[in-house]
Amino acid sequence: MDARGLADQLRPLLGDDAVITDHQRLRTYECDGLAHYKVTPALVVLAETTAQIAACVKACAQAGVPFVARGSGTGLSGGALPHADGVLIVTSRMRQILEIDRDSQRAVVEPGVINLHLSQATQPQGYYYAPDPSSQQVCSIGGNVAENSGGAHCLKYGFTTNHVTGLELVTPAGEVVEIGGKAPDPPGYDLLGALVGSEGTLGIATRVTVRLTRSPESVRTLLAAFPHTDQAGGAVSAIIGAGVIPAAIEMMDALAIEAAEAAVHCDYPAGAGAVLVVELDGPTPEVEHVFEQVERFCREHDAFEIRIARDDAERALFWKGRKSAFAAVGRISPDYIVQDGVIPRTSLPEVLRAIEAIGVDKGVRVANVFHAGDGNLHPLVLFDDANPGEAERAEEASGAILDLCIQHGGSITGEHGVGSDKAKFMPRMFSDDDLDTMQLVRCAFDPDSISNPGKVFPTPRLCGEVPGRHKGAHPLAEAGVAEVF
Repeated sequence: MDARGLADQLRPLLGDDAVITDHQRLRTYECDGLAHYKVTPALVVLAETTAQIAACVKACAQAGVPFVARGSGTGLSGGALPHADGVLIVTSRMRQILEIDRDSQRAVVEPGVINLHLSQATQPQGYYYAPDPSSQQVCSIGGNVAENSGGAHCLKYGFTTNHVTGLELVTPAGEVVEIGGKAPDPPGYDLLGALVGSEGTLGIATRVTVRLTRSPESVRTLLAAFPHTDQAGGAVSAIIGAGVIPAAIEMMDALAIEAAEAAVHCDYPAGAGAVLVVELDGPTPEVEHVFEQVERFCREHDAFEIRIARDDAERALFWKGRKSAFAAVGRISPDYIVQDGVIPRTSLPEVLRAIEAIGVDKGVRVANVFHAGDGNLHPLVLFDDANPGEAERAEEASGAILDLCIQHGGSITGEHGVGSDKAKFMPRMFSDDDLDTMQLVRCAFDPDSISNPGKVFPTPRLCGEVPGRHKGAHPLAEAGVAEVF
């Protein structure tokens, strides 16, 4: 039975309106936030309960049909890209906050809960949910779990994996299992560590237990303008090198500032080659003391203007430009690629100069906006697809930037995931033995390779194959399912 054949089987379980077969409606789900890749799924189901998801997955397993989970669809690596012959299981209707346990500093949520909504729900009790991707107004916690999303404040508070203590998981066989819970560190193998960031390849999270963070007593935010990214990068290294760990240090270069001004009129200092948004939080005496150090380091590295937020409204304005940066680039370019690499922060000036040279060499513009404190870069490669060859040059520039990150001892992704976009770069970062070991973990959860197939790994290995370098054509390559890079 194919995916279309499952529609009649699933309608009695989910309802007619929750099983989509109409081609025009299916096209709504043909991509995630990375619109460069598009695939129309064979079938879409809009699940509302764990039981419904388990039933869908079990039906797929019995029929040998691949499936892909999707939350809000804001991912930027093609992680939720559908399978043309598979079922797309959408969790966006599962938006209940099931429990807020203030005493244990935990919350239990369904996967479709919007990231920011959890903080809004817990704020009156003096708590919030720390991971804050730029898309937090629309992204879902289930998607954050799949991609191990970070955000502006991950420098101090860590990524999603540091805030998930339990999962209810539907395995690729359709079984429902509980992993972890409210305890901070359960015994045994760290299965949560394997699942968070696995990009939907090991199953579907249907309930998430997360750690809540106490709202800080004091928050201070400054915006510093510099002539060039070199000086701004030097200020970042000086701040971290002095043992100061701000809640966030964000940097934008001149082109990113131009885009933000065009989109949201954030009124950043005129003539800035780079700006830093630095935020500190914690006990008031500590924040005040450290804030003076941060301001001094910025001035010592040639900041020509420093603004200190006087209230929450001005603080929000500082952040408005940074948070809107990805979408804002659409004001100055018809098309762009959002990249996501990591480098040691001490390499920031050198790498940013190299990125500029790559843009010049390929004939494309590159806007830089990133989490400067932990070296997580988000170069935005701008191009116009209407101009012949420009999209290809943008892709080449994007790949060269990832190679640059690897050369400096970094990573091809910091928080967006590998998905469909970066699978071909995995062998540049990992050895064959590394990739084989990862595949063995995947096969332990999904021996039939039906859970989000074709993602993360460049050439999926069939479960049961002997690890190691293989000679001759791969069975999946011969079948046209996988591409050898």
